[in-house]
Amino acid sequence: MLARRKMRSKELAALIGISEQNLSLLKSGKVQGMRFKTLAAICSALDCQPGDILEFQGNVAADLL
Repeated sequence: MLARRKMRSKELAALIGISEQNLSLLKSGKVQGMRFKTLAAICSALDCQPGDILEFQGNVAADLL
């Protein structure tokens, strides 16, 4: 999505108000959650919908137990 918008991670991080390191963790999938405010800011900056940047993987119920 960043490539489609011709935007660098550094620029997106500055636009949404998080560190480049935290954005890198989000991109790599190494976080277990994200605030809706952050998701909304990313979608606003990239002019996209959450489904364009998120993907469901695995059985969430089994992971929670």
